[in-house]
Amino acid sequence: MRTTRVHVDAGLTAGLELDLPEGAANHLARVLRLVEGDGCVLFNGDGHDYPARLVAVGKRQVRVAVDAGIPVENESPLPVVLLQGVARGEKMDLILQKATELGVVAVHPLWSQRSEVKLEGARADKRHAHWQSVVVSACEQSGRARVPVVAAPLPLTRVLQGLPAGGRRLTLDPGGGHCLGSLAVDPGEPVLLAVGPEGGWSPRDREQLHDAGFEGLRLGPRILRTETAGLAAIAALQARLGDFA
Repeated sequence: MRTTRVHVDAGLTAGLELDLPEGAANHLARVLRLVEGDGCVLFNGDGHDYPARLVAVGKRQVRVAVDAGIPVENESPLPVVLLQGVARGEKMDLILQKATELGVVAVHPLWSQRSEVKLEGARADKRHAHWQSVVVSACEQSGRARVPVVAAPLPLTRVLQGLPAGGRRLTLDPGGGHCLGSLAVDPGEPVLLAVGPEGGWSPRDREQLHDAGFEGLRLGPRILRTETAGLAAIAALQARLGDFA
């Protein structure tokens, strides 16, 4: 029987008892119908799973007792950071969910000159919180014990300015100078992968990416949609240089 994994935003130690967040409590008690004595697994992003046991189940509360943490060693040796042009509607949720399953360590949502979606103010804050919850759910499902960081959505210029130095910097480009078969990455070197929005990169966007050290990567002879391109590239990179081999 599959054990349910639950993310909690709290420190976890052996012997600790705590009340689960409302959403998790409702899922365990109302949806899965777990009862006192049943088990689950907690994680908080520190790289460990914490077996736990339900010790009290009420109408609005589920309390668990936590056991010692178990290290989870399923992170890819290839750290991929995704710079993703914000896509419309559920496409962005799909990108974030699958990118998490494929092993990305961070995502920078962005808008550029041809973006069809631009977010600011309260709307941006709401979408940012939702995206982080999508990533957390994907970690619960996929068994990851480290949660990728989803940065606040920003214009391309500001995202590029805020990137740390270093890393292999690639942007998907049918006319790019690199292909996967010949691409080389130093061990442990992060790959920063920039994927344009639904309208594609403009000439000005491409110039900014070039100035920031991004090189073109050819992914094949066909033009892929934004919700396909990044995921296909991440999967190919994991097969070529990561832990899909």
